[in-house]
Amino acid sequence: MAVNVPGLVAVVVFYIVILVIGIWASRKSKKVEKTFAGSKSEVAMVGGRNINVLVGVFTMTATWVGGGYIMGTAEAVYSPTQGLIWAMGPPAYLINFLLGGLFFAKPMRSKRYVTMLDPFQYRYGNMFTATLLLPALVSDILWVACILAALGGTMSIILELSSALSIILSAAVSIIYTFLGGLYSVAYTDIIQLSFIFVSLFLCIPFLLLSPAVTDISQTVHLNQTNVNSWIGELKLADAGKWADEMLLLALGGLAYQALYQRILSAASSAQAQVTCFAAAGTVFIMGIPSVVIGAVAASADWNQTAYGLPPPFERGEAGKILPLALQYLTPSWLSVLGIGSLAAAVMSSMDSVLLSSASMFTQNIYKTTLRKQASERELQRVIRVSVLLVGLAGMGLAFDDDSVFALWLLSGDLLYCVILPQLICVLHFSCANIYGAISGFVVGLLLRGLSGEPVLGIPPLLLYPGWREEDGVVTQYFPYRTLAMLCSVITIIAVSKLAELGFCHQLVPQSWDLLGAFEEKKEAEGEEVSVPQEKNNSILNTKL
Repeated sequence: MAVNVPGLVAVVVFYIVILVIGIWASRKSKKVEKTFAGSKSEVAMVGGRNINVLVGVFTMTATWVGGGYIMGTAEAVYSPTQGLIWAMGPPAYLINFLLGGLFFAKPMRSKRYVTMLDPFQYRYGNMFTATLLLPALVSDILWVACILAALGGTMSIILELSSALSIILSAAVSIIYTFLGGLYSVAYTDIIQLSFIFVSLFLCIPFLLLSPAVTDISQTVHLNQTNVNSWIGELKLADAGKWADEMLLLALGGLAYQALYQRILSAASSAQAQVTCFAAAGTVFIMGIPSVVIGAVAASADWNQTAYGLPPPFERGEAGKILPLALQYLTPSWLSVLGIGSLAAAVMSSMDSVLLSSASMFTQNIYKTTLRKQASERELQRVIRVSVLLVGLAGMGLAFDDDSVFALWLLSGDLLYCVILPQLICVLHFSCANIYGAISGFVVGLLLRGLSGEPVLGIPPLLLYPGWREEDGVVTQYFPYRTLAMLCSVITIIAVSKLAELGFCHQLVPQSWDLLGAFEEKKEAEGEEVSVPQEKNNSILNTKL
């Protein structure tokens, strides 16, 4: 297998450009640190809260338009068992940003939080916050693995380069500039990366549509007698629960990602944070259009007319690599190199954000508040950098052994959707939520999700919901079990919190049983409210006397 030398040179040049921009942005970050009045570590984590709307839209869109989004959408449209109706990424992410702007941006930004976990720390304390960090961290590592696996598979096809080498090279570049410049490096490299993705993928569309091996995609909307697959797909009533579950997972699960709030919290104001979310909703949807077209073209192609030959990719088990395969065999070679560049850009634009989000949560919510309360700013900045390195290495390690990009993409948001999202909804929008409800909701969400099984990890289900099926010895749930776990968690948090408040505040339960001290502060606050007017009355009386 001969390496595609011109393609490899082009990709290396692109990587060098990104690295130079990242290093330049890191110098800008250091200048901001000198003039920033607040904590210097906040410059690395939230950019000193002065990222403008345009840069914010670019970096927010680029974070979501990763390898999983681009390749997963194309895979779903191409797959004969799915089709466009199962390509949930573009509409789901549009909904995600709209909801984020409407219900989450203002309460988070107006209180000047630094990370997504800050509201939990202020209300529930350090121990429970540390518990929430674990699923968030696992999800980030899975996301890194997903996008690196996507890139490795693509480079091995188009450049005929070792997948492992591609993964290592891409991870190294992302880690280096995130390590050096924090959010400034991430944001400014995202501008270049997203621009490159937009130009290169949209440029591929006319060449794909005009390829002699491709049937007009308007004629392959439905199944026909020429063995050409439909790319629209169909949604049977029996599959509706599974479809709704996956759609809600992508649409709502993204609201529990620290990467989202890192951009919201870096805005100069709450209004600017909302505008950023609304604008990103449109751009992220537009960025999914090329993947949809590529999937439709691949489903409409006669692969026997290409050097790939028969059987087609789906029958060879290569549906997950359909985007690079289509670029390799249905477009000119120079254009396929641009395509690999766009995917490399997508991977790095997502990976750097995920690395920084995990590092920020650990530094701000664990190291600074629990492990080393007296840590200096220089020490915190070092912890951020070490955390970036460790998360990057962990994700890179998992990326070496993965075949289904789409499955890992879904799995990365699973824990956040079932466990973290209910907690975030309640801590921001339900003042009654307390530590007793939070712990109960955490246990219920995690338990219901775990008992439902996970085919990707080989975990058999102990809870079988209506409509389940067994195929090739693997049980698949067609009931919206993830959404059920999420809703049960929300209901549990609110119900247990209300019961605990009723018991302790109305003295139905002895105050000595408040082992977690959830109602001690409330009593102290009530005592202060009583004592202050008394002091005022005494002072007035003394004056009169």
